[in-house]
Amino acid sequence: VQLQASGGGLVQAGGSLRLSCKASGINFSINRMAWYRQAPGKERKFVATITSGGSTNYVESVKDRFTISRDNVRSTLYLEMNSAKPEDTAVYYCNTDLRGRTYWGQGTQVTVSS
Repeated sequence: VQLQASGGGLVQAGGSLRLSCKASGINFSINRMAWYRQAPGKERKFVATITSGGSTNYVESVKDRFTISRDNVRSTLYLEMNSAKPEDTAVYYCNTDLRGRTYWGQGTQVTVSS
């Protein structure tokens, strides 16, 4: 299983960014997928998840600003970040579980300047 995250970068507060996570080695269409983030000096925390059926869930702090989505044809997970805030600065990781094991992508850095 490989999860390749990309799309991070530097964005000004109030700006937008779209993260991608290309998956391989799994039957992507039936897997629940998620995004987590880890700010400097802090623990990795849940951001958003999407089920195989397209149901979504978000941490309260990103609701109405971030949108998680998936393209099952391209085996790719997305996170659309809008109205970015400095507190969104973190390394963002995509995540999935398969047969009781958790897999992580390598992470992509997002920096929001004030």
